Amino acid sequence: MTEEKIARINELYHKSKAEGLTEEEKKEQFTLRQEYIAAIKGAIASQMENVSVEEADGSIVNVSERRQQKGKN
Repeated sequence: MTEEKIARINELYHKSKAEGLTEEEKKEQFTLRQEYIAAIKGAIASQMENVSVEEADGSIVNVSERRQQKGKN
């Protein structure tokens, strides 16, 4: 997500509060918001790949490996 797109999201938000949006602007706002949400989810998923947890037995397991193991059970 580029800074320009984030600025456009904010611009559309402020315009919607001040005077309202056209149907085309509403569609653009929706599309940009969906793209933003996808980018945030991707960033969180990427961060979670680097997180490890200590199990009760003292072993250290990567969160993504732990999720895969739980999915198999």
